[in-house]
Amino acid sequence: MREVTVLGAGLAGSECAWQLAKRGIKVKLWEMKPEKMSPAHTSPYFGELVCSNSLRSDELTNAVGLLKAEMRALGSLIMDSADKNRGAAGGALAVDREGFARYITEKLEQNENVEIIRREALDIPEGEVVVATGPLSSDAIAEKIARLCPDSDLHFYDAVAPIVTLESVDMDSAFFASRYDKGTADYVNCPMDKEEYLAFVKELVSAKEAPVHGFDDAGVFEGCMPVEVMARRGVDTLRYGPMKPVGLIDPRTGRENYAVVQLRRDNADGTIYNIVGFQTHLTWGEQKRVFSMIPALKNAEFVRYGVMHRNTYLNSPRLLDRYYRLKSEPRISFAGQMTGVEGYVESAASGMLVGIETAARVLGLESVDFPQETAIGALGLYISGGSVGDFQPMNINFGIIKPLEYRVKGKRNKNAEISKRSLEIIDKLKDREVLKL
Repeated sequence: MREVTVLGAGLAGSECAWQLAKRGIKVKLWEMKPEKMSPAHTSPYFGELVCSNSLRSDELTNAVGLLKAEMRALGSLIMDSADKNRGAAGGALAVDREGFARYITEKLEQNENVEIIRREALDIPEGEVVVATGPLSSDAIAEKIARLCPDSDLHFYDAVAPIVTLESVDMDSAFFASRYDKGTADYVNCPMDKEEYLAFVKELVSAKEAPVHGFDDAGVFEGCMPVEVMARRGVDTLRYGPMKPVGLIDPRTGRENYAVVQLRRDNADGTIYNIVGFQTHLTWGEQKRVFSMIPALKNAEFVRYGVMHRNTYLNSPRLLDRYYRLKSEPRISFAGQMTGVEGYVESAASGMLVGIETAARVLGLESVDFPQETAIGALGLYISGGSVGDFQPMNINFGIIKPLEYRVKGKRNKNAEISKRSLEIIDKLKDREVLKL
């Protein structure tokens, strides 16, 4: 029998179940709500939006807009519900939360190929399984997941530094070098003089922090101190920590600077860089304002802001392949935020990819192998090996999508061209048997 078990009916699990079911595959969809609720959920419906009703930009000059366009082209349940339940929000896609979740629930309940089991999954069953239980997975299933992972490959806290695009860094105010010239010049170094540093620290220590939600755990700070907390310990603390200038000779002056912020490559293509040691709990607006005071980052494009909260996720580059399958046990796939994709749309997109590729495997059809030129493919390739530093969750952004092979003047024009290329590829991929519906 062609059957797949999906654990969890959030955005990823619901999308995955839908993609499987509409290809004639029987799905057992497990959802513990309303029998058991996580600290973040209140609704009995599937696909519940917890923190916001916004699915962000719908513009094709924005990477998440491209991702949504790809999903629409491939028959996404999540996008169908979003479009049917959208409200006025300018260029963004905002939805009526209850209507959005109710529509998803009803469509799955009415599908003859979906058997819904409303109770907590206590184990990972035999056969083809997709684990989409989310960052707040119940203790029972989290324990079973942990058993599948080598030591240190399952993380329970998310403490990440912001990431910027390399092309947005002002290289007239920065230089490539490694400390003491050891190895290759892998770091982008952003120097500051004394006046710039003191002004930066003054704003950093008084900047507004993000609110702490009831399901957050302040204990994360003990093992990974936010940069703003570090700065409050003394005006020179950062100069002896993540902003130390020692061993970094500025080629423009031939000497060390007063303070230096280092950027480290975050993907194999070298298009995005993280701000080393700048894990933070500041609001996103404050991160943009304060970190832009670093001269080389005055016009920086932030593709991910720093966050610190409870978030169960896998060390996916070590554990998963491009289909989100567990390398050590390929019958088990993962989908959603647990894989390291960040954001509502990204979570749903991972469920779509898993659903389509699992269906291809179960039906004996050719894999789609979404390429890096597409947003869906870029996410899968990033979480399965595109990160070259310590793996951290990531939103979709143009930095992880394969660059154009030709120059286009203007950022918006370039992004529009990338989106055009991607949607043309998606259109051609629809000739694959598993995508012919």
